Formats: sequence, structure tokens, C-alpha cells
Amino acid sequence: MDISGSSSMPLRPPEQAPRDPKLMQAARDLEANFLTEMLKNAGVGKARDSFGGGAGEDQFSSFLTREYANGMVEAGGIGLAESLYNALVKASEASK
Repeated sequence: MDISGSSSMPLRPPEQAPRDPKLMQAARDLEANFLTEMLKNAGVGKARDSFGGGAGEDQFSSFLTREYANGMVEAGGIGLAESLYNALVKASEASK
């Protein structure tokens, strides 16, 4: 730590380059889908009773919820993508 109290270490370790970028992207997409459903069930994107956006808000709220989920994944997510990637790689190696 320096005098200001902040650490010079990053908050999370730098990501290692995945061996299969397409597989990692598929795992991230699955995590984003999972988070989208979790956010929907938590009420994120639900139209407000007063001063809501009407039919337009109802039609496009799913896009906003999906972008919230994508942002969460890009910020590190909940670790689901990494677990999915590792499981897919292990299953792929076992089938060879």
C-alpha cells in the first residue's frame, strides 16, 4: 500500500488468454443468459406504476436487462463463465 491507502495491486488478477476463445465466448453468453433471467425474476426492467414509459418501455425493457447482464459479465461476472469454460474443456478432452 502507498501513503494514500490504496494498493498498487489490481482488484482481480488479469485474465489469462483462453485456449479456445470461441468456447470462452459461448460460456460468457451462457452466463449472460443466466444473469438476464435472474435480473428479470428480480424485477429489473419491470415497468413502474407511475411515470412509466408506457408500451415502449414494456417492449424494450428486455434489451436493457440483457445489456445489464452483459455489463456484469464484462466486469467479471459471478464466475459462472469460467466454471462453464473449464467444464466444457474437461468434457471435450475426455471425449477425445
